[in-house]
Amino acid sequence: MVRVPSGMTVVVGLGLSGRAICRHLARTGKPFVVADTRREPPGLEALCADYPGVKVYCGPLTELDFTDACEVVLSPGVDPDSPGLEGLAERINPQTHEPMLVGETALFTRINRAPVAAITGSNAKSTVTTLLGEMAKASGLRVAVGGNLGTPALDLLADEPEAELYILELSSFQLETTPALGAKAAAFLNLSEDHLDRHGDMQAYRMVKQRIFTRAQYAIVNQDDPLTWPAYKGPEVIPFSSNPPTEDGWGLMWQGAELMLMQGRTAWVSASELSIAGQHNYMNALAALAMGQALGFDALAMVKALKAFTGLAHRSETVAHINGVTWINDSKGTNVGATLAAINGLGATLKGRLVWLGGGVGKGADFSPLAMPLANCAREALVFGEDRERISQAITPHVTVRQVNDLTQAMEAAFAIAEPGDCVLLSPACASFDQFSGYQARGEAFRRWVENKAAEIPQ
Repeated sequence: MVRVPSGMTVVVGLGLSGRAICRHLARTGKPFVVADTRREPPGLEALCADYPGVKVYCGPLTELDFTDACEVVLSPGVDPDSPGLEGLAERINPQTHEPMLVGETALFTRINRAPVAAITGSNAKSTVTTLLGEMAKASGLRVAVGGNLGTPALDLLADEPEAELYILELSSFQLETTPALGAKAAAFLNLSEDHLDRHGDMQAYRMVKQRIFTRAQYAIVNQDDPLTWPAYKGPEVIPFSSNPPTEDGWGLMWQGAELMLMQGRTAWVSASELSIAGQHNYMNALAALAMGQALGFDALAMVKALKAFTGLAHRSETVAHINGVTWINDSKGTNVGATLAAINGLGATLKGRLVWLGGGVGKGADFSPLAMPLANCAREALVFGEDRERISQAITPHVTVRQVNDLTQAMEAAFAIAEPGDCVLLSPACASFDQFSGYQARGEAFRRWVENKAAEIPQ
């Protein structure tokens, strides 16, 4: 067993966040060593070139003795319960009075002095984080956006030290090693089954997400999902809902023929004025508006930014309208919860029916929750890829299902059956690695096919 030298910070994991931690420690002059469970982790050669005096330990963490270490900082991809890390989360660092085992966001929180807006949830984190950033810019703020989305938090501090606001998307993996975030506004958007291989069960997963509210001033929560509400008293709660709002909350309400985004009895904007579609996206907009108001953004600027927002690539992205049929790319819908949000959100607003394209690597997921929502709004389900048989078995009693080999065959079949007013939705509820390098490649294949088809057909 190798004993970590006394007084050293140990960076565990050479991923994107781990490399950001190394850069931060080097900038601040704190001595550190690096450990990775892989014998030859990607980026090892570059790390050794950048920090020639830094020791790197590759292999099982059980081969290291952390007794004399100053602190252990984990990358999000490393489970705090990994063999070799036993007991570190319970030990208190006498210098910081925090747990001995922390993550990148904890280091960010220690030295950051600007307000923080933080967003978590099983789905839609990136959409709300990006939209809130656009609202902040429109309001004239110097803002830095990152975290789990894009630039790591510690790199934001170094690259944009004059930022007036940091907006961070935070995953459960990041929050479980963040003792006290202290955000001015913290949003917990939704909770659905995910990452249970890491957290064990839904209650443990929920409580890790709840850490976003620690020392927060405002808690933006989903009125329709009670599990997103703070589990303890502290922050001022601001709810948003798909239903008409409470007196001080945010929600959706019909005024005549227009669906309005409301705060209490005040209408902010009509859904028909937005570039994003579907009830789930209107919920995302409400969450961003609620956060922006709590943070003091300019109301007119927020609405202007919202109207201009077209969504993220591969996330409920409208690609084209062909013969009265809308084609939507939601390739980032890689779990059942994300796909449910897309199906329910679009189904509630469609004039016609939904043609759903799903499939890929299911990661052992239960697909039965998709059955009734599809029964309510789908013309047909076209399933492809490795787990097409499992999906078909889960939903066949409730909706017409056709199995095909791949995405191209699914799109060809969808084009043949879709009618004016329908929507063809790619939201696979599965990972893509059976047929693609990632959800981005899958979404790009969908986009290319649809755009080529649109170019062939006079509109």
